[in-house]
Amino acid sequence: MDLFRNREVRNQIVISFGVIFALTVLAAVFSGVWGALFVLCCGAAVIAVHIHYLKKRYKAISDLSADLDRILHGQEELFISGTAEGELAVLSTEIEKMTLMLKEQKDQLVSDKVQLTDAIADMFHQMRTPVTSMALQLSLMGSEELSSERRMELTRELKKQLERLHWLTETLLKMSRLDAGTVEFREDEVLVKTLARKTCEPFLIPLELKNVDLSIKVSDEKFTGDLTWTVEAVGNLVKNCMEHTPAGGRIEIEAQETALYTQITVQDSGEGFTEADLPHIFERFYRGSNSAEGSIGIGLALSRAIIARQKGTITAENAPRGGARFVVKFYKSVI
Repeated sequence: MDLFRNREVRNQIVISFGVIFALTVLAAVFSGVWGALFVLCCGAAVIAVHIHYLKKRYKAISDLSADLDRILHGQEELFISGTAEGELAVLSTEIEKMTLMLKEQKDQLVSDKVQLTDAIADMFHQMRTPVTSMALQLSLMGSEELSSERRMELTRELKKQLERLHWLTETLLKMSRLDAGTVEFREDEVLVKTLARKTCEPFLIPLELKNVDLSIKVSDEKFTGDLTWTVEAVGNLVKNCMEHTPAGGRIEIEAQETALYTQITVQDSGEGFTEADLPHIFERFYRGSNSAEGSIGIGLALSRAIIARQKGTITAENAPRGGARFVVKFYKSVI
């Protein structure tokens, strides 16, 4: 019998038989044969009941062991055989919780690996375009028959591609730092007017050259966050609006503070988003149907990551009067 292969069970049975034998001898001495038979029968019944429950207990342990072995060999079914109440049931429940947690971690690792692979592929794809373009321009500049006007034009194009590659590299580095959780965001009191001024400074000349009007309607609104990183986030929103606003258009930055949050709105007078693009606006490397030439599709994803790390939210929508609108909310408490 498999049960008796267990040393613990054998020791229990031997001890039980020893105790019953001793009690039977004592009963025979003091109560005679009938007393000894009574003790012997009672002892045998007790041992039989004990062996019955031992069999049930060790069967439950065997089933639990089989379940664990099945899980360790990669089967997806994670149901642990049920047991009655008691310590074994508690152990079974805890093991089931642990296996579910390990499966979730495994699935997350697989998902992270896939995302990392896709991200690396996207990075190389995005970098390959400017690198290929620069290689072609350099080869053309090596021609002795190239005119000075053409050489200057190629030089400007080469500079433009270098700037694009530098921006892409810096942005990807920031994204990787955010993903790795190595960025420590400050928790300062930030005035929205200061944020708007610092954000718009780099765009003033390009907006003037494009004949786009910039309207900033903020007063004393404030929020708790990191000024430098938030300038990066809102700057990408302004850059997106500038790229999609035609000459003679308008970009508006407004702020509103309530008891629950501080809201910053960036809106343009362009053509807005298509319904198909709206669910994917903040996805990495997503380029919408109205994307500007040379767009990489990472700026808005970076903005969302920065704002989310500061316990804020960002949404994109079409404004009632037309154009794209981004709504950023920094909450005064965790939601």
